Amino acid sequence: MQTITLDLTPEQYHIPEEMQRAVGRKLHIRPDQIGHLQVVRRSLDSRRGQVKYQATINVYASSERYVPESFVSDYKDCSQADPIVIVGAGPAGLFAALRALELGLRPILLERGRPVDERKRDIAVLGREGTLNPESNWCFGEGGAGTFSDGKLYTRSTKRGNVQEVLRKFVEHGAKPEIMIDAHAHIGTDCLSPIIASMRETILHYGGEYHFSTTMTDLVMEGDSVCGVLCSDGKVYRGRAVILATGHSARDIYELFNQKGWAIEAKPFAMGVRVEHPQRLINTIQYHSRNYSPFLPPATYSLVTQASGHGVFSFCMCPGGVIVPAATAPQQQVVNGMSNSQRNSPFANSGIAVTVGLDDVPQYQQHGPLALLRFQQDVEQRMYEACPGSAPSQRLVDFLQNRTSSRLNKSNYLGPTASSPLHELLPAFVAQGLQQGFMDFDRKMKGFVTEEATLLAVESRTSSPVRIPRGTDYQHLQLRRLYPCGEGAGYAGGIVSSALDGINAINAFYASM
Repeated sequence: MQTITLDLTPEQYHIPEEMQRAVGRKLHIRPDQIGHLQVVRRSLDSRRGQVKYQATINVYASSERYVPESFVSDYKDCSQADPIVIVGAGPAGLFAALRALELGLRPILLERGRPVDERKRDIAVLGREGTLNPESNWCFGEGGAGTFSDGKLYTRSTKRGNVQEVLRKFVEHGAKPEIMIDAHAHIGTDCLSPIIASMRETILHYGGEYHFSTTMTDLVMEGDSVCGVLCSDGKVYRGRAVILATGHSARDIYELFNQKGWAIEAKPFAMGVRVEHPQRLINTIQYHSRNYSPFLPPATYSLVTQASGHGVFSFCMCPGGVIVPAATAPQQQVVNGMSNSQRNSPFANSGIAVTVGLDDVPQYQQHGPLALLRFQQDVEQRMYEACPGSAPSQRLVDFLQNRTSSRLNKSNYLGPTASSPLHELLPAFVAQGLQQGFMDFDRKMKGFVTEEATLLAVESRTSSPVRIPRGTDYQHLQLRRLYPCGEGAGYAGGIVSSALDGINAINAFYASM
């Protein structure tokens, strides 16, 4: 077996005979001498005007036997083991639970929302009737906010742990093995739902517990140590420790900590809009051609710049996606993006956000650790009041000219839109940062600023505006045996980094036993 690195055209990559011929030329052998080709890494490079796949390939001779990798974890029967309570069934909570089974601990998983299939029905009602279930929506419910997203499985936080182990568990529970080799892997909303349900079945099969519609209202203490959780129905769930993985939209948790005087702190986050383009336009810009090859995936982009002392960046770019209403309570207006595995919508969308710190909102500093949360809440409410029941929208060119749009472009938003002066509704420093950022993005991606582009507001749930501080042992600074983790604790920013943080939290507890 030899490992080679090869640049391939999209046709060569996707047509097996073409790839075999290209490998044969590289190794100076006949194609019939090749027994099997295993791609172990691939990325798409369009920087030089000619789109190429950069592939790392294991080449097996025709006389060698190729054995596919097995994706089976070593879970233990934990039905009689020490219990550990995990609050939240998003990526941090789910992967903490799966790791607990490997370590011989019994996870008791509490989720305020509903199972993923029932959650789909609640979301359908939201889209059809505008009726929001505060406990089961685009953010709350089994799988967390990441379940209804693009399902991106890449992270810059590689020092957190073994990213491949996270990907292996996704494949084990139904994801395509291709996610193991992609530089920018994704699963898609349509595929994530059954994967999340499969993870639940694993947890239950090996002795764990799963409780839906179960909302934490307090912690149960023994001295300065946490020994359990009190829930809204009056039930108490006890364990050797509590893994707190409640997600970035569980504002009641921050309110509880603030009320009790438990340590929390304001954390910088980002706020902006969703920008929507025709996918064909993004393809043309990124692939440098109007002739889009059927062998190419829908094009993506990643943009960052500085504007008046603030970072401005693209966030959660969804090629071939849709924009969704992501509020978690009445009188809020929030948008987010998602896409299915095929990314086959005619629109591309991305969050474009401006960094927000305490210095930007001095009028909110009276709220202490909840200062940025109060700012976030007020902007979401202002957007709702501007056009109740609709997403405030504006054409990008009009936003840059500080004028309300007389007409709106067609949009893939799952709900009604209304023409609104986002240049006035957004906080001034956010609007100015976006305007400067869009102009710079157009210099980097000529054609990004176009009459065909639409803005929808407000993209405010980029990350948590509150951090729950912890030590190097992953325990809360005051509350022993409480392990805050994931996006809700302010230590992660996506599916993979949250999963790794949940794994690290359970490992830290196990090491302390």
